[in-house]
Amino acid sequence: MCLIVFAWRPGHAQPLVVAANRDEFYARPAKPLAQWVDAPQVFAGRDLEAGGTWLGVGANGRFAALTNIREPHKPPSRRSRGELVSDFLSGNQSIGEYFADVGRRSVEYAGFNLLLGTGDQLWHYNSRDVAPQLLEAGIYGVSNAGLDTPWPKLLKAKAALAEIINDPQPQALLALLNDRQTAPFSDLPDTGVGLATESLLSSVFISSPSYGTRASTALIVNADGSRLMVEHSFGPLGGRLGEVKIQG
Repeated sequence: MCLIVFAWRPGHAQPLVVAANRDEFYARPAKPLAQWVDAPQVFAGRDLEAGGTWLGVGANGRFAALTNIREPHKPPSRRSRGELVSDFLSGNQSIGEYFADVGRRSVEYAGFNLLLGTGDQLWHYNSRDVAPQLLEAGIYGVSNAGLDTPWPKLLKAKAALAEIINDPQPQALLALLNDRQTAPFSDLPDTGVGLATESLLSSVFISSPSYGTRASTALIVNADGSRLMVEHSFGPLGGRLGEVKIQG
């Protein structure tokens, strides 16, 4: 998952609203959003190479999502970061207990941002920081750096979410995720991947023959615990593959 913008509004009728794009190589096999057979309380897509996921919901208001930190010169990690999401969604540890466990083994993973929620709390953890952060009400965004790092696509997506947050609808959330305009060269960050790749990765929705946005997900969580998730899946060059809707 490479871009997540979200509104956290404790006490609101819709306390959590999320719009997220998962960017990955098209050759890496994955299943779209579904209820997991081996963990029926989990609703998420699934990485078929390592078995984890990038975003999903579980029982008792559990929510989790992940982005990678872009560190092109770091060696490959020993474990897949997607298990950090799937383990939380399928388990029953409190957020504090889970973060303590993650902290003990975070060195086994490449850099990551992890969002964890349980209905009444939402936390963010950047594996390059000292400790998790309990989030106050607000509109946030995270891509492949720290929380609210002002990359052009993150600023654009947060602004688009702010415009629709008074009446968030799945199709409006998915529309903001489908922005394919790249940023001007002068606004690009320098993360060590070269100007051409920085430009490719600068759009909210990424499209190329080999790598790009594989899934766009809209999630609306209601105060009564009910949830609406809509996912669009994509193939090479951003070709639309399908839609999944889960409500309840």
